[in-house]
Amino acid sequence: MTMTVWDRPEPPTRPVPLDRERIVAAAIALADEGGLEAVSLRKVAARLSAGPMRLYGYISTKEELFDLMVDEVQAEILPEGQPGDWREALHTLAHRTRRAALRHEWLADLLGGRPALGPNGLAVAEATLAALDGLADVDTVMRAVETVSAYSTGAIRREIADLRAERATGLSKRDWQRARGPHMTRMLATGRFPALARAVYDGTDVDAEASFATGLDWVLDAVADRLTRPPA
Repeated sequence: MTMTVWDRPEPPTRPVPLDRERIVAAAIALADEGGLEAVSLRKVAARLSAGPMRLYGYISTKEELFDLMVDEVQAEILPEGQPGDWREALHTLAHRTRRAALRHEWLADLLGGRPALGPNGLAVAEATLAALDGLADVDTVMRAVETVSAYSTGAIRREIADLRAERATGLSKRDWQRARGPHMTRMLATGRFPALARAVYDGTDVDAEASFATGLDWVLDAVADRLTRPPA
């Protein structure tokens, strides 16, 4: 049987104090500064003033390190109190996930893959499923959770991509739009894109937080509608 990183015991402490908690904290600090590409066992070891080979007693691969990093951040997503109902629970978890991703932008690159199996990740999954437990059959609950997760992950990734583009180009969203304005005006003036023209000229510009909140409310409305439908 293959042991996960959480099942495998840590080696005994040596002259330079080292444990998974310190390793993960150093890796998160590196990722917060430079993204996942800035994280390697060698760089983590250097930050901890330890030899790289020592880390392999605690973590076998960089993928295991990423798993531990995600699980550490999942602790920030867990709600602090008991939600009033399923909608408040899912609303809170989605917004806490977004805020965690804005603090740790690299998280957006690791969301949406295989389930997180660390203790905090399992606790988040339990809180999510428990919010809907008993309100519908288990398959309906799973589809509802997947739908909310898919929306949240996509919206968060889009927001993080915009922030990265802003840093890479040195242009804010509004500055970028202004710079591309003449081209867009010419293209819309051709009359080939009437729906797009209405969106550009008549649509209301909202910030990322408001956009996320509105979209989430619409998704939760759809979930509510499905939960109240009589069985087929």
